[in-house]
Amino acid sequence: MIKDILILTIFPGAMALAAATDFFTMTIPNRLALALASGFFVVAPLVGLGWSDIGLHMALALAALAFAFALFSFGWIGGGDAKLFAATCLWLGPETIPAYGIYGALFGGALTLLLLFWRCLPLPSMLTSQGWLMRLHSPKVGVPYGIALAAAGLLVYCKTPFVAALGG
Repeated sequence: MIKDILILTIFPGAMALAAATDFFTMTIPNRLALALASGFFVVAPLVGLGWSDIGLHMALALAALAFAFALFSFGWIGGGDAKLFAATCLWLGPETIPAYGIYGALFGGALTLLLLFWRCLPLPSMLTSQGWLMRLHSPKVGVPYGIALAAAGLLVYCKTPFVAALGG
């Protein structure tokens, strides 16, 4: 029962929180990526992942972190996005990381195009008092890529050993 609650709350809750905070503040708190990584180490043994499986997940997450920070160094994603990507890969493992990367890129591209189009339109004056909306509408601000990463993570989460262990 507790295991099922953890499986259904930690990862999905962290993804929802990451998307919401990135949308409203254009940042993803470090503590969110840390909580997501910590949650993995609590839940992984409960679903039957052994030390070798956990080690493989860790190695893939470190590789994902290196890749994401390369993207960050080019200015293509933010630092919070890079950390969220790695923490998400820790949960997903080798079977679903490729799909996660593809979905994340597709959702991120669609989000970018949508924001570029929306930023070309004038913002109605009644909405200019909303600081988060003004920030999101500004062409000088990046894209809240955490939304795309969260959507992609939630889409592939159902294929992980965590969801497979529900009810078992």
